[in-house]
Amino acid sequence: MATSETLKTRAARLSSFLGLQRSTVGVLAMVVLVGMGERMAERFLPIYMLALGGGALAIGLLQAMDNLLSALYSFPGGYLSDRIGTRRSLLIFNLVAMAGFALVILVPSWQAVLIGAVLFISWSAISLPATMSLMYKVLPGNKRTMGVTMHSLVRRIPMALGPLLGGFFIGVWGERQGVRLAFGAALVMAVAALFLQQWMIEDDPPDKPGASDSCALTPERNPLKLFRLMNPAMKGLLVTDILVRFCEQIPYAFVVVWSMKTIAQPVSAVQFGLLTAIEMTTAVLVYIPVAYLADRGAKKPFVLATFAFFTLFPLVLLYSRSFEWLVLAFILRGLKEFGEPTRKALIMDLSPDHCKAGMFGLYYLIRDVFVSAAALGGAFLWQVSPETNLVAAFVFGIIGTVGFAVFGRDVPPAGADRRIG
Repeated sequence: MATSETLKTRAARLSSFLGLQRSTVGVLAMVVLVGMGERMAERFLPIYMLALGGGALAIGLLQAMDNLLSALYSFPGGYLSDRIGTRRSLLIFNLVAMAGFALVILVPSWQAVLIGAVLFISWSAISLPATMSLMYKVLPGNKRTMGVTMHSLVRRIPMALGPLLGGFFIGVWGERQGVRLAFGAALVMAVAALFLQQWMIEDDPPDKPGASDSCALTPERNPLKLFRLMNPAMKGLLVTDILVRFCEQIPYAFVVVWSMKTIAQPVSAVQFGLLTAIEMTTAVLVYIPVAYLADRGAKKPFVLATFAFFTLFPLVLLYSRSFEWLVLAFILRGLKEFGEPTRKALIMDLSPDHCKAGMFGLYYLIRDVFVSAAALGGAFLWQVSPETNLVAAFVFGIIGTVGFAVFGRDVPPAGADRRIG
């Protein structure tokens, strides 16, 4: 029987292996608490808006705002983190989200939902650069990919459980009151996250000028000037990532239509939910092994494998005409997460030391602004034919994957010289 000392030693080894420190645990707890509230309330906003008298146009505007704000918030979120530090910036981001939750609770109108959504709907996007920056500040070089991976893995908890809890609230208290109570629960969890993050996350004031060549620079607030600091390797990753995301987003909204309406043997809603669960389970199973390997060697092969999985999905989906074949397609879709944390870690590796969060935010700003057009283009392609939509997605994926294979740059493993030309 294991002694308490043995258990403590094993726990310490597991924490070290997973890159868990006081600050990172605080961030992960914040991700679960705020994310849980966000998911259990936000996912049912269209139903709530309809119950309050809003129409299809209001719901469309809400979705458009979500996509646009997710892109636009990334850069200011990163700049603020570089400017005032991760702990202080996360405090501000949480307070802004809480203000949005409170507005929806206090003012039961669909117009108030739209205004409140501006404050809370893109919390994940605005806080992501700060979170990635913290991982790089507190973790050693050989644990950074693991830290990013744990963040990606933990994010799946509220994604899976949040809608279940929100559905329970609606089932018990109805569409209007149930959603407002869900937002009340979201507000309570955000308050708990705020206190927890301020207690656990160590203060990390930004670097002061004069320490070294890179630290002598201050965070750049002008995205055009910051773009000029982006090295060629990162620009190459950005261009190929955009092409691969076109591959993902062109058919994204129509995957459920293909599975439940288009194919010869359509699946039921329950079966499609099972397919989604298979996808998420596959993603979770590959996260930690890949992070362990990526922290000890080159990152490019893992990112390249991810791009390949993105590319193959629409092609396999094209030939999946029954539930059994769709299972294979959704396993492949889950494998697209194979190197996603590694890609985020590579972005941070390629960013200048004095503005890592800002550069990460700029990367996502540029990428998501371009990719936001893919969904609209996908709708036009679907009107031509579903097959045209899927083949076009596959072609974009091929171009992006081959481009990264040929022109993509890597960084040396932790401990080696990490300068990139």
